[in-house]
Amino acid sequence: MSKSFNAAMNPLSNDGRSRGVAAWLFAVALLVLAMVVVGGATRLTGSGLSITQWKPVAGALPPMTGEAWARDFARYRATPQYRVVNHGMSLGEFKFIFWWEWAHRLLGRLVGVAFAVPYIIFLATRRLSRRLVWRCGALLGLGVVQGAIGWWMVQSGLENRVAVAPERLATHLGLGLLLFCGLIWVGLESWAGRGVAAPRRRDGWTLAAAGFAIGVFTQCLIGALVAGNRAGLIDNDWPLMAGRLFPADYWQGSFWATLAHGLAAVQFNHRLLAYGLAAAGTALALAAARAPTLSPAIRRLWFAVVAVLFLQVAIGVTTLVAGAPLPLALAHQANAALLLACATALAWRSRRI
Repeated sequence: MSKSFNAAMNPLSNDGRSRGVAAWLFAVALLVLAMVVVGGATRLTGSGLSITQWKPVAGALPPMTGEAWARDFARYRATPQYRVVNHGMSLGEFKFIFWWEWAHRLLGRLVGVAFAVPYIIFLATRRLSRRLVWRCGALLGLGVVQGAIGWWMVQSGLENRVAVAPERLATHLGLGLLLFCGLIWVGLESWAGRGVAAPRRRDGWTLAAAGFAIGVFTQCLIGALVAGNRAGLIDNDWPLMAGRLFPADYWQGSFWATLAHGLAAVQFNHRLLAYGLAAAGTALALAAARAPTLSPAIRRLWFAVVAVLFLQVAIGVTTLVAGAPLPLALAHQANAALLLACATALAWRSRRI
């Protein structure tokens, strides 16, 4: 039996490495990144409530006739957002916001197909190692839940609000970013194959990398609360807030109202965690440069993460002072996802020799 035949029958390497599977997972991660950015544009253009029904299959097709457009426009005119914010909107203006939301949902469907179809093929051809089968299955399940959470978020803005609930927006973004990080993590696992766990002397650095990644993820969630409350449109001076170190209107009467719905509070929390991450990241990168037990690859990753972090801080401050124009706000969101991807790669690499 020839070597080529054996390779065809057993496409996995002995250590479970599959570069083809890794390339697939990284490609899907890029699609999720695109979906996050388009989702940001959908929110910033006020387009997220333009489609008032959830049709996972039939909704893939946009309105094809004038009558279909008229029906969708009539449904939108029944929403509080139209009555309070967009009263008198023309059909052409409605189409503008409709296409943003439709593109966001279409990307979600493409992510599902791009993941599910190759997953089935890789299973059938035995190109997935056992340790990755359940992980990829969990990612598929997370993607399905994400679609349902997206509709749950939209529903919050169709009855008594003119925008989606900020906490639901944060939940939706958080699950999307978890999926993004999971695709990167499992892709790295497939690219590298089975590795050796980091020895005890590196446990501190493993925990530091994991903690930093969790901090970045938490900052993304707080950023979603800033976006959902449109809190980036107030207190546009920096480093002060309305000329004060601590905003006068921080407390909103209760913990939940302050944490999730206080405009000054969510912006202040977002700023404060950014300062903390910048200080911690810088200190850890400098310490990594002097740590003899760390590999050069991990040292480089720490410095790469801090470089992206400071770029994110610069974009964030510029976006705030400029009043959150669309291009800068999208750059801030996209770079946040890039920072999270780098932090995820660092956390993954710190666990292995």
